[in-house]
Amino acid sequence: MMTSKDDEARPLTNLYGENNIIETAKKKSKSSKISKKKTKAEKKEADMDDLKKELDIDDHRLSLEELLQRYETDPQFGLTDAKVKEFLNRDGPNALTPPKTTPEWMKFCKQMFGGFALLLWIGAILCFIAHSITVATHHGEAPNDNLWLGVALTIVVIVTGCFSYYQEAKSSRIMDSFKNLVPLQAIVIRNGERKNVKSEDLVVGDIVDIKFGDRVPADIRILEAHGFKVDNSSLTGESEPQIRTKEMTHENPLETKNLAFLSTFAVEGTAKGVVIRTGDRSVMGRIANLASGLSSGETPIAKEIAHFIHIITGVAVFLGVSFFFIGIVLGYSIIDAVIFLIGIIVANVPEGLLATVTACLALTAKRMAKKNCLVKNLEAVETLGSTSTICSDKTGTLTQNRMTVAHMWFDRRIVEADTSEYQQNVTYDRYSTGWLALSRCAMLCNRADFKQDPENLSKPVLERECNGDASESALLKCVELSIGNVIKFRESNRKVFEIPFNSTNKYQLSIHEMCSRNDMENARLYYLTVMKGAPEAILEKCSTIFIDGKDIQINDFWRNAFQNAYMELGSLGERVIGFCDLRLPTNKYPKGYQFDAETMNFPLENLRFLGLMSMIDPPRAAVPEAVAKCRSAGIKVIMITGDHPITAKAIARAVGIISEESETVEDIAQRLGVPIDYVDPRDAQACVVHGNDLKDMTSAQLDGILKTHSEIVFARTSPQQKLIIVEGCQRQGAIVAVTGDGVNDSPALIFIL
Repeated sequence: MMTSKDDEARPLTNLYGENNIIETAKKKSKSSKISKKKTKAEKKEADMDDLKKELDIDDHRLSLEELLQRYETDPQFGLTDAKVKEFLNRDGPNALTPPKTTPEWMKFCKQMFGGFALLLWIGAILCFIAHSITVATHHGEAPNDNLWLGVALTIVVIVTGCFSYYQEAKSSRIMDSFKNLVPLQAIVIRNGERKNVKSEDLVVGDIVDIKFGDRVPADIRILEAHGFKVDNSSLTGESEPQIRTKEMTHENPLETKNLAFLSTFAVEGTAKGVVIRTGDRSVMGRIANLASGLSSGETPIAKEIAHFIHIITGVAVFLGVSFFFIGIVLGYSIIDAVIFLIGIIVANVPEGLLATVTACLALTAKRMAKKNCLVKNLEAVETLGSTSTICSDKTGTLTQNRMTVAHMWFDRRIVEADTSEYQQNVTYDRYSTGWLALSRCAMLCNRADFKQDPENLSKPVLERECNGDASESALLKCVELSIGNVIKFRESNRKVFEIPFNSTNKYQLSIHEMCSRNDMENARLYYLTVMKGAPEAILEKCSTIFIDGKDIQINDFWRNAFQNAYMELGSLGERVIGFCDLRLPTNKYPKGYQFDAETMNFPLENLRFLGLMSMIDPPRAAVPEAVAKCRSAGIKVIMITGDHPITAKAIARAVGIISEESETVEDIAQRLGVPIDYVDPRDAQACVVHGNDLKDMTSAQLDGILKTHSEIVFARTSPQQKLIIVEGCQRQGAIVAVTGDGVNDSPALIFIL
């Protein structure tokens, strides 16, 4: 049977066609893999960009009806079990996703074969090859020079690699102990019943109860609050506990009072709220994901060593190859020329460099550890020495994170509080009638007390731990130092009635049975009303002011004096509290009188104004000297805080970040008596930037501020903005160090490691 050429060619054509199909499929597969990798990388980059953006939620703006409708819940009944299961399957558990960790074997291999160690391994292998060639070609006993050199290089690499791995592993174990952010249990209302559940089982829409001492189990919108305060210092940088209420007070979700956030502590009162965000979607979760998703660049020493390796490798290979050909030209055998080539290459490898660098960094890290400075990465030691800019948090880093009374205003003058243990620097008469009346009010209208254990009470007053609000603890310590025996005085003049502070009234009131100190039977003499709160609210309730032992009618003169003192203390960045009292007549308020908060059967007007006390979170004692040393070394120090601009500026001046002679745009405008818009920002050496302004800035505008001003304070910043500022400093070519102790500092801290 005959076949045509076409028929003969057909199988071959099919074969080529199949090959083409296979080739195309392979290309598609390869391009698909590349595309997937690219898509994954792009998705990660998009996620990181989203995390860097400001928090955008509207739950705090919604009315109660809209909020409950959104989350399909009821404040009395809570969610049903079916809804809980549905939401849990949809959103996942209320837990922070642990960051991806590098396996220990990869860390070990990186130390053993990375960077300069790889060059030494190549040198050692070449030594062993040279020794093998020598043994194979040598007649008689061959020299062992190359063998011992190869062994020496191997030992150096293994010892230094193991030591570096041990140092990093030890630091990582210590760092892991700080990861417990989510509380274990929460009180929740489900199916109309209150029950304890694991925090990780919470879902959006759950109604939770929180009390003093609890850690907030998720991001919640407050439905009810009774004197509820949370410690937001680790999240926002505010050193003072923040009041939470059910009313929205600010457009910014981090500043409004009707939201509480995961892992912040409740320091006072009780609250009920609805869960609005859980796990990785919470504010804390976003910060954690941002921190864990950041990749840090190479350290300066790593870049220098990599550059050095390239130079040494190039020089060694060039010289080795050159002498190899020279040896051939001069008549050496190929074997001798190869050994000569290997010898030249190995001779150019600085065998002792890795051990020397590792030993120096390790010794420095050990010295720093003695000063309570943990070095997580040995290369960071050298980076710290190259630092040109320090971005520092304020609360707890530059300051003590402990409210302290700074000034008082009584008897027509502002005096500085003496915080020394023995009151040797006191600038006022501690036995004046004005101070005794003011301090009595601060003692009695105060819910804080010292923890009653012998060890705590034996400590100096300023170091004692207290139960209660940070501001009230500051007042307690101040009067304990100045007057003493506060607890005994309270016991002698017991409290019979109290109205706790709330944001509506803006005052706290208590009524006490006052007794004579000389009366052995402690017989009641009269009832005394004492009140403290927002200064303007307290002054409104007063008709007289206590000056130099006399009650004087309040008129415009005294109102102006009060206003001037209030403004002066406020401009120092201090929190100001007003105090007043009233002695209740015994004929109207006899012993056993029942005071009632509902009917308010006691006077709240025509009280006697006593004075003002102002508090601040004071700088650490060693900070001004440390800032001065940094300046003398040519290091730029920038403050980045979540606290109020006025407070931040006051602390910056106190520690020297803004020097005495430097002026901000606002200072220049005030000195010249012109609007701020008329002042050229370039004329100001110092600058205070608000987070709201930073939010609207482009990268170029931020770069302009960093270039123009040598003394900068960023206030009311979010964790994302701290990271943006660090990136801006790095764009200027600066080696940036970040200091901070809060969760809000973690993205910036991780980024520069």
